[in-house]
Amino acid sequence: MKITERMLLSGNEAVALAAHNAGVALGTGYPGTPSTEILETFADLGGHAQWSPNEKTALEVGLGSAFGGGRTLVTMKHVGLNVAADPLFTAAYTGVSGALIIVSADDPGMASSQNEQDNRHYAQAACLPMLEPSDSQEAFDFMAAAIEISEQWRIPVLLRMTTRICHSKTIVKPRPLPPPSPASFQCDIQGRVMIPAYARIAHKKLRQKIKKIAAWNETSGLNKIVEGDQALGIISSGVSVVHAREAAPEASLLKLGMTHPLPLESIRCFAEKMDRCLVIEEGDPYLVDAIRAAGISVEGKDDMYRFGELNVNRVRRIVKGDVSQETPPPKGKPPQLCLGCPHRSVFEILRKLDCIVAGDIGCYTLGVLPPFEAMDSCVCMGASIGVGLGLRRVLPGEQARRVVSIIGDSTFVHSGVTGLIEMVYNPPATGHVVIIVDNGTTAMTGLQEHPATGRTLDHQPTGKVVLEDLARSIGVPNVHVIDPSKNQDQFEKILRESLQKEELTLLIARRPCILAAKKIREYEKAAEIAECECCAEMEE
Repeated sequence: MKITERMLLSGNEAVALAAHNAGVALGTGYPGTPSTEILETFADLGGHAQWSPNEKTALEVGLGSAFGGGRTLVTMKHVGLNVAADPLFTAAYTGVSGALIIVSADDPGMASSQNEQDNRHYAQAACLPMLEPSDSQEAFDFMAAAIEISEQWRIPVLLRMTTRICHSKTIVKPRPLPPPSPASFQCDIQGRVMIPAYARIAHKKLRQKIKKIAAWNETSGLNKIVEGDQALGIISSGVSVVHAREAAPEASLLKLGMTHPLPLESIRCFAEKMDRCLVIEEGDPYLVDAIRAAGISVEGKDDMYRFGELNVNRVRRIVKGDVSQETPPPKGKPPQLCLGCPHRSVFEILRKLDCIVAGDIGCYTLGVLPPFEAMDSCVCMGASIGVGLGLRRVLPGEQARRVVSIIGDSTFVHSGVTGLIEMVYNPPATGHVVIIVDNGTTAMTGLQEHPATGRTLDHQPTGKVVLEDLARSIGVPNVHVIDPSKNQDQFEKILRESLQKEELTLLIARRPCILAAKKIREYEKAAEIAECECCAEMEE
């Protein structure tokens, strides 16, 4: 990326550039649309970025970095924050020494997700400050502001983005940002060790701190009023601000930049001046509920607009109070597994054997659609093994023997490992069969590396988790590795035999993703050359 005075950037790129300009010491996360490009861009700019096995690990590493005084960025998509919620809530208690910015990239409308959760609730529940940019310039500016807030108040800050902000491009005028202080560890046992005696104190301090931040937010400059007609006032945040400006350009607008804690007195003053005050927000009625709870009279949207993304036309309908049926969007081409995917045969065999399939998150989830229709459940990252084990527990023997769990290699490393341990620890009477469709990459989000590829975010060789060695080491009695496209008959034979065993079986169907295979060969060749050069230097 060439840095100039005016740049056309996506929100993700703007966040990465701000992190770079602010001297962020570490960027860590797990790839997930729509957040993935933040760390990739940060790495391209020369920042230290790395993928973690999952979001919880990423946040824990980030928290350690911030304990040490470093400026730190942790990125994930909205469902990833569920995985990271355990350290998140306690991180609010411990606080930080450096800056800790957690990006939650929400996906209203579920363009590529299994649910439509609104992560603004996490800021309220965990008692953390939250900023919501409405374009790429604000993505840059709010990333800088989040660092400043985090360092000033010694608290993690949630930077909440949505799909349109992450991927849409607008003009950004970047600027240099104040450099960080040198990283240094400061002992604070009572503040960092959350045994109950210290945590009770920390909780009270956190509540006092968030009250002070709420008072500060009234004049923080992060919330702006766009003067207009007082007949209609609109309160909004995030991408909804842009839709509201276009749908009702004559209206007065209160644009909220920090949406937790809210500047309630500023909102009250704005609302009292308006003949009609309407809250425009995407997703849940987060703002309208909080504003009404403070005794401020405002209108909200009808419940029909709680689903999917907002756009200009939908906001016009909200302004008019139009609750008539919306015109359904034109049907698009349904997604499907790549025609050359080497793992199509796995689903063909599962369907042929009439298996009951507990599925997981990844491109292979598309095995649920025609022509395969070979998946019976899909809940969240890593759930396939546990769900399969639960089915094995309760179904009659004949049905239980048809149950198979299927999971991708990246998802297995993310959160499938504990399911495999459960499989060994509490084995069902009928045994169980787990298939890892190992395509050597994180295909769904754009071919990122993970711990089982043995390469870092920038594709350099590193330590590698060998899936079959891991399974054998924890006690899985039957482990098979097979190329499903070259040995289809053998794969079917092993699967048939495994379904009849009263033992646990892990079947690794290994073949690189067709989209990644060429790049993987190039990475491996580069690593071999580097290793040879290293040996030659040692011999000299």
